[in-house]
Amino acid sequence: MSGGVTSPDGLPFPQRFWAILTIGLGLTLAVLNGAIANVALPTIAHDVNTSPANSIWVVNAFQLAVTISLLPLSSLGEIHGYRKVYRWGLVVFTIASLLCALSSSLPVLIVARVLQGFGAAGIMSVNGALIRFIYPRSWLGRGVGLNATIGSIASALGPTVASGILSVAHWPWLFAVNVPLGILAIGIAWRALPDTPHSGARFDVHSALLQAVSFGTLLIGVSEIGHGESMFHVGLDLVVAVTTGIVLVARQMTQSAPLLPIDLLRIPLFALSVASSICSFVAQSMAQVTLPFLFQHDLGMGQVMTGLLMTPWPLTVAVIAPLAGRLSDRYPAGLLGGCGMAIMAVGLAAMAFLPAAPTEWDIVWRMTLCGIGFGFFNTPNNRAIIMSAPPARSGGASGMQATARLLGQTMGAALVALLFGALPVGGVSMALIVAAVAACVSAGVSFTRLMAR
Repeated sequence: MSGGVTSPDGLPFPQRFWAILTIGLGLTLAVLNGAIANVALPTIAHDVNTSPANSIWVVNAFQLAVTISLLPLSSLGEIHGYRKVYRWGLVVFTIASLLCALSSSLPVLIVARVLQGFGAAGIMSVNGALIRFIYPRSWLGRGVGLNATIGSIASALGPTVASGILSVAHWPWLFAVNVPLGILAIGIAWRALPDTPHSGARFDVHSALLQAVSFGTLLIGVSEIGHGESMFHVGLDLVVAVTTGIVLVARQMTQSAPLLPIDLLRIPLFALSVASSICSFVAQSMAQVTLPFLFQHDLGMGQVMTGLLMTPWPLTVAVIAPLAGRLSDRYPAGLLGGCGMAIMAVGLAAMAFLPAAPTEWDIVWRMTLCGIGFGFFNTPNNRAIIMSAPPARSGGASGMQATARLLGQTMGAALVALLFGALPVGGVSMALIVAAVAACVSAGVSFTRLMAR
């Protein structure tokens, strides 16, 4: 399993198996930890003697670190090799997870979560690019499909996994369980991952700083809208985000391999796939945040039953995504993704209009429909994002793919908070309706790819 320069058409077996395993382990840990802490926030706030409002920074610190570092790290992957960025991402993530588990105060925990976010970004920024060098060309759809399946399931199962751990252990174990898995992934990554071409270009520090300020203030501003902060603070954040963003775009327009992939966004298939991805994750995030409130507050179900009823969605994605990956090697992503998001929109609308006293089956078939739709969308869409970029720009494409997911999830959560605050009665149903509308927009954008060149 030596990690030499990869063969022209993927890795030989069994090195390919071990490379796929470490990619799957790393992606699961990185995505799962993006949402897993939400469930434990009340307990964490009590144990570190802080307010619920302050405890939210345990989540925000991780998201902020990931957001500002995804694209710079994907650029470093193109310059120094994707393998190096992925390996050190795993190392930082594992060490930071141990620090999170050992934290006894909020400031220490927040700093550890920032480090964990940087490590997760190292993993997520280049995993899609590595897939392109691990699999043979004829299997790329399956490889991207497996990657999309792992990411989708990890994201959807976050609350369920957290509830399961908290039912038998204290909150530090949410982070401690990452350590042995991280060590295992590091050991495999150091031996099995392929070497990839290095561009040898110079890292653009100024663009990285501009991108961090622009994306960071945008994320904070969107989150503040959802949590009812003053419009002055929200407006200031958004003005800073837009201003630095304009300066960043102007700087990137003159570069051949820009940190912010302006060059790739000129490719219609790439740009439409990214836009469709953002809308799809807005819809998915809104549903994932809203449904526990529907099950527990509106329908009076317990935490265990809520976890069980949330499970059909990710399980269905796990079944459908590999099939969608194979189909994406034969049929256009615009068709598969558009049909998938249309199905998901129907499922979300059906959830919004549940009967007053639904049976478990009433919920299960609706959740399954959402899973079918998202499964048929996400895999072909991710393949389109990666494959529409030139091989030398696989890092930029991979970073943009992960950034689109994170932006969509952040906007979706903020929209739910905004709707819940504006509509104390009926907020749950309205959030699901808006999620269905977002899925329809994603479907429409996806179908337009059939005309893209």
